[in-house]
Amino acid sequence: ETFETLIRLAENYTSMLFCNAYRSMAAEATMRVQEFFIDVGLFIFGTDISTEEFVNRFFDTLFPVVYNHVINPGLTDISLEYAECLQMARRDIRPFGNIPKKAIGQMGRSLLPSRTLLQALNLGIEVVNTTDHLHFSKDCSRALLRMQYCPHCQGLTLSKPCMGYCLNVIRGCLANMAEIDLHWRGYIQSLEELSSAMSGTYDIEHVLLNFHSLVNDALVQARINGPELSEQVNKACGPPVRKSTQSPGCSFDQNKANQGLKMFSRDSEETLANRRKEFISHLRLYRAFYGGLADQLCSNELAAADGLPCWNGEDVVRRY
Repeated sequence: ETFETLIRLAENYTSMLFCNAYRSMAAEATMRVQEFFIDVGLFIFGTDISTEEFVNRFFDTLFPVVYNHVINPGLTDISLEYAECLQMARRDIRPFGNIPKKAIGQMGRSLLPSRTLLQALNLGIEVVNTTDHLHFSKDCSRALLRMQYCPHCQGLTLSKPCMGYCLNVIRGCLANMAEIDLHWRGYIQSLEELSSAMSGTYDIEHVLLNFHSLVNDALVQARINGPELSEQVNKACGPPVRKSTQSPGCSFDQNKANQGLKMFSRDSEETLANRRKEFISHLRLYRAFYGGLADQLCSNELAAADGLPCWNGEDVVRRY
């Protein structure tokens, strides 16, 4: 949910850029923005797509819009066929300079760790769910029966097993579980390292929430190099072919976006970085969960406290 909120917020930032600074092309551009952030979400949540591919697609589809409204504006829009030619030519003409390449680098290095984190969390959930239901062996069942119920046959209904006896039995029953311990500790350590790597310049929040700034740099560059770009476009696609329709104005709901921004700034403790740190700090407490499960069960529920009479498997004794 935090990832989804972040993606929506970054989309709002970018759409607002067009509504505020490039209103004439805002309606068309926000469609491209929406498609781009759908791809961002698909990638983060595990779809097999390339960051380089969808970043290039965004700038490919944005170029005809920028050409139509910034580089060579006219009374009517360029034709669909001409727009397709501009899309095909964008990577050769390079109207946005090195901004697309910079965006590809930022997206790749920030989105991949986040995608990996979500996949790792799903793996952890799978491990926990798989180990949530144990099937005990016959030997284990007999040992548990003897430990917990045999004293009842002697009328010792209140006696609890001795701590050492309890640990022997439960550790035997949980031998398979103990084998997970080393891997579980390694898993948590890997999550800690992954979380640490998700901070700094390539932190996903920093990259996504500043994507609008990158887009603005690209648009400024295209506007500055307008005459030169027009010549290159004429060589690649010929003179502009226009159709008898006009682009609608901005249809983006700025009030809704502003409300989202206010909510985000007010609830700064809900940032992805803070949520991640909080989660990892809680997870550390369970680093020894599988290895220490027998100790937890015996000391918390099953065994008698030290110094009290306890059942040793045959009789009640003072010391095991």
